[in-house]
Amino acid sequence: MNAVLHEADEVLLGFTRALRAAGVPVTQDRAHGFLAAVAAVGADDRQATYWAGRATLCGSPDDLARHDQVFAAWFDPRDGLPRAQPREASRPSTAHLLPDAEGAGGGEEAGEEDLVRAKASEAEVLKHRDVATLDAAEKRRLASMFVRLSLRPPERRTARHRRWHRGELDASRTLRNSLRHLGEPGEIAWRRRGTRPRRVVLLLDVSGSMSPYADALLRLAHRLTQSARSVGGTVETFTVGTRLTHVTRALRSPDADRAIVAAGEVVPDWSGGTRLGETLRVFLDRWGQRGMARGAVVVVFSDGWERGDAELLGEQMARLKRVAHRVVWVNPHRGKAGYEPLQGGVVAALPHCDDFLAGHSLATFADLTEVISRA
Repeated sequence: MNAVLHEADEVLLGFTRALRAAGVPVTQDRAHGFLAAVAAVGADDRQATYWAGRATLCGSPDDLARHDQVFAAWFDPRDGLPRAQPREASRPSTAHLLPDAEGAGGGEEAGEEDLVRAKASEAEVLKHRDVATLDAAEKRRLASMFVRLSLRPPERRTARHRRWHRGELDASRTLRNSLRHLGEPGEIAWRRRGTRPRRVVLLLDVSGSMSPYADALLRLAHRLTQSARSVGGTVETFTVGTRLTHVTRALRSPDADRAIVAAGEVVPDWSGGTRLGETLRVFLDRWGQRGMARGAVVVVFSDGWERGDAELLGEQMARLKRVAHRVVWVNPHRGKAGYEPLQGGVVAALPHCDDFLAGHSLATFADLTEVISRA
């Protein structure tokens, strides 16, 4: 077995994940800023990398202490920077880590521990891989990992009040309590505004340029739908391309594979052109302004390659911004090195978006669920 080094970016991103696990709120933008800073100072300089991390990943004095502890544990100065754990060079695919029923239980205890650690390590690597670059076996393994995603729908305040142990004075109920005691002072009642889950709307671009991500996006939509329904929330999903298609009903099936097949049967414009402006106008005219998008968190998944009128897309995004609670644009190329938002559709849409996120891996999908939950 030959030991090889991971790519430097993979090791550095692993460090940001370790920081997040230690309680430092490392966002996607901070992680990218850290990579850019290390690229500028040189990844082979341990001291410069240390200060780059403190400057880009920490937001409070408490973060600085955690950063120093994690940095000392993650980067061993005796081995140089960066260095990853050894792995088999002849097996770049993660498919070989699927459970093998014939070989289970036959190794020594130490060997089994190594196998478990290898599986965990490879699963973590797969979590950050671009889904468009995976082979069939890796996609099957990644599909089984979507169950780890969960959505806690954001909440909105309602007009109705409910009883509470503090808050504002409930005068009518306090008066009724006093009357029950024949006018004597009774227990003071309090109330507060009630809450209910805020609706989430997903618009999935299924045009030709987004086809490598279509399966993963539908699996994400299915998982968010099931997760939100379990706590009383609502997720509505549409596909956009040359036309608009409502696929929420298909995604309500508990089985992910059946749900994706059912969605595929009702979508007529797979891998076609991209007319985001026209389809967004149809969505707003037929669904959005009548209530579905009003006060909702609307997430648009697209690379922004608009074949129609980019000015029309900008106008419709402005309409959407006026009725939605929050607008999130997810671009699969956002998290890749060297990407610049220069596409006509992206340039027209970004002024009307609250968040611009990456969406090319399971890890970025997890970041998206956090953004939605905090909306």
